[in-house]
Amino acid sequence: MISTEVGQAADGRLARLGPPLLVGALAVGGCAAVWIGDPTTPGGFLPVCPTKALLGVDCPGCGTMRMIYSLLHGDLLAAVRFNAFALVAFGFLAVAYGTWTYGRVTGRQIRGWQHHRWAPLVALVVISAWFVVRNLPFAPFTALYV
Repeated sequence: MISTEVGQAADGRLARLGPPLLVGALAVGGCAAVWIGDPTTPGGFLPVCPTKALLGVDCPGCGTMRMIYSLLHGDLLAAVRFNAFALVAFGFLAVAYGTWTYGRVTGRQIRGWQHHRWAPLVALVVISAWFVVRNLPFAPFTALYV
């Protein structure tokens, strides 16, 4: 009887891990596509940023694929150069993913930074500021162009 309960508890934990495992698999697949596609070389199969192509300005996400490519190859300085904001944002996303996964494993919701009521507003303000700052047409901000 006890072994059946233990087996059911393990099955429940495994079922709760389904969504985090799916998100992790999608992230690995995306990283594999970036690795194979090499966004640092023009003319590949990876898409160009539509904001950059249509408006000629760098959006907050411009350079993120090149940043990921650089990280995958262990070049942290190049990653910072391509998109420092996205690099920091990935750190926050990793923490959110970790707390979500841990909460799913333990069966209880863990409040992370993303659950605070001010988190969306702070994220919107920081993303908007990055969008403006990286498009300012004078030094030292022109160094942020990608």
